[in-house]
Amino acid sequence: MKQTKVLRSPLALLALFLVCCAASMFSQTPPAQTSPGQSPPEPQLQTRAAAAQQASSSAATFDQVVDRAIEREHFFMAQMKQLHPLVETYLQNLKEDKDLGAPVPASDVYFLGRLDMSEGTDDRAFTSPTTAGLGKRMLSKLSSVYSMKFLPLGFAQMVVLDEDFQRKYYDFTFVRREFLGEVRCVVMDVAPKKDSGKGRFLGRIWIEDQDYNIVRFNGTYYPHPRASYYLHFDSWRQNLRPGVWLPSLIYSEESDLKYRLGQTLNYKAQTRLWGYNLKDLRRNSEFTEITVDAPQIVQDQSQKAQDATPIEAQRAWERQAEINVLDRLQQIGLIAPEGEIDKVLQTVVNNVMVTNNLDIQPEVKCRVLLTTPLESFTIGHTIVLSRGMIDVLPDEAALAMILTHELAHIVLGHHLNAKLAFNDRMFFPDERTFERMDFARDRGEEEAADKKAIELLNNSPYKDKLSNAGLFLKAVQARAPQLKNLIRAHLGDSLLNGDATRMSSLMTASPQFDPKKADQVAALPLGGRVKVDPWNDQLELIKTKRVAITTAAEKMPFEVTPFFPFLTRFGTAAPEKAAPAPEKTAAAPTGQ
Repeated sequence: MKQTKVLRSPLALLALFLVCCAASMFSQTPPAQTSPGQSPPEPQLQTRAAAAQQASSSAATFDQVVDRAIEREHFFMAQMKQLHPLVETYLQNLKEDKDLGAPVPASDVYFLGRLDMSEGTDDRAFTSPTTAGLGKRMLSKLSSVYSMKFLPLGFAQMVVLDEDFQRKYYDFTFVRREFLGEVRCVVMDVAPKKDSGKGRFLGRIWIEDQDYNIVRFNGTYYPHPRASYYLHFDSWRQNLRPGVWLPSLIYSEESDLKYRLGQTLNYKAQTRLWGYNLKDLRRNSEFTEITVDAPQIVQDQSQKAQDATPIEAQRAWERQAEINVLDRLQQIGLIAPEGEIDKVLQTVVNNVMVTNNLDIQPEVKCRVLLTTPLESFTIGHTIVLSRGMIDVLPDEAALAMILTHELAHIVLGHHLNAKLAFNDRMFFPDERTFERMDFARDRGEEEAADKKAIELLNNSPYKDKLSNAGLFLKAVQARAPQLKNLIRAHLGDSLLNGDATRMSSLMTASPQFDPKKADQVAALPLGGRVKVDPWNDQLELIKTKRVAITTAAEKMPFEVTPFFPFLTRFGTAAPEKAAPAPEKTAAAPTGQ
C-alpha cells in the first residue's frame, strides 16, 4: 500500500504576515482497540497493565531501549487523547539592556486554554489572544505588514515529540546515562532521516530506564516549512501515577532567530500543564462515603434554635454564593484544592486580624488561583491570590500588604454578588469563565480598601517592615508598560488601576528603586515559590537555600526562567531541601 506523507504538527506558533501557508494535518495514532460500542478503558488502568508488562523484562541492548521508547511513546499519544489538562503559556519578548548587560522584557503574551488531543491537537481558549480568527494550524497569513505572531496552540503542541514516532524516520545515537533528579535515564541524540517529512524532531531525549518512557526532550523540529519557523524548546514530563509520565513543564527560548527585513526574534516562554484528574475534584466520591451515625438520644427541640434570623439568613445566602463559586473554580482547575500554602497565607491574615482585634464571621479563608498573571480578589470571605503573585513577592511583609488589602474589602463589607447563590448560574462552558465571573472592585471600593489596609498594617507586626512592600509596588509600576499581560487581572483586581498603583502611599516611604543595585531585591522571578502537582492540582512551597546574587542581571524581577524539576518516581518523595529561616510571625519564605 502506498504510504501517504503528512506534514508534522506545526509547533512553529509563528505567523509571518506575508505568505499564506497551508494548514498542516495530524496523523492519528490509534488508541487501544475496543469492541464496538465499548468505551475506551480508563487511562490509569491501561497504564498499570502496560507498566506491569514492561517491567517483566528489561531492555538489554541499545536497540531494545529504542524500540521500548517508541512503543511507550505511541502509548503516550493514545493516553493523551483521553486527557484534557489546562495549558498556560506566558511569553516575554526581550530586548538588550546595556546597563545590566543582559536582556530584559520588552513586551509579553499570555494564553490559557484546555488541551484536547482526541482528534489531532486542539485547544479551548479561556483567553482571547490577538491571533483569534487564524486557523488552528495555519502558520502564516497574508498582510501588508512584516511581523511575527505567536499562536497559542503551538506551545501546547510542544508536549508531543512526534505524533508518528517511528524508527524508520530517525537516526538514534547513544550519548550517556544521566540522572534527572533521582531518575536514571538513557540519553540519546535523535535526528530525522533524509526525506522523512517536515516537522520531525531534532534534538536530545531522556528515557527513564525502568519502563522506558521519554521524560524529557530538548531541541526543535526540522526541516522548516517554507516561510514559517519552528522554535526551540525543552519539554519535561513527570511521573504522576504508577507508569504514567505526563507533560507538565515546557521552556522555550529564541535569541537570534532571523526573519524578514533582518528582524530578530528574542523571547523566553514558560508553558505549564495541570488539571489532568479534575474528575476527582468534583467530589463524586462523597456520595459513596456517606456513613450513618448511631441513633442519638432524642432531645427537646424547643431548646434549640430553629429557623435562621433575617441577618443569619442573609449571611448564609451570601455564603452559598461563595461556596458555589469556589467549587466551580476548583472543579475546572483554576483554584487549587485546600492545602499547606493556604495555611501560610492564613497565618499572615491572622497576624493582622489578631493585632487589630478583628473578629469576622464567617471566618476569613485563603485560596490560590493556579494562573500566572498577578491578581488578588475576594470571593465573599475568601481571599484569593494567584500563583504568579505569590511567586514574585519578595518577603512576608509584601505578602501581608496584598492580603491586607483584600482583608480590608471584607472588613468594609464589600459583598459578593449574591445572585451566584443560584446554582444554574454556574452552568456555562469552562472556557467562558473569564467572561461570566468578575470579582474586580470599582475605584471607590479600591481606594477605601487601600486606606483601611494602611490602618490595619500600621497596627500589625509588619508595620516596621513595609519599605520592601513599597519597593515591590515601585517595581510593578516600572515594569507595567512592558508586562501588560502579567499585570492584567482576569478575575479580580490588578495591582494597577489606570495610572494609580494599589496602596501607593507605601511607595513614598520605600527606598529609591534601582534595578542596577544587586543587593536590592524588589521582586522575584516567576516560578520560584509554588510547585503544582499536575495530576491533582495540590500545591506546595518550594523550599530551597537562598541563592546569593552576584550581579544585578541575576535578580530577574517578574521574569521567565528555564525549568529544571527534580524528577522522582511516583510514590517516592524528593530529598528534603534546606528552607530559609522563617520569620517569627509566619512561615512564608523570603528572598530568592
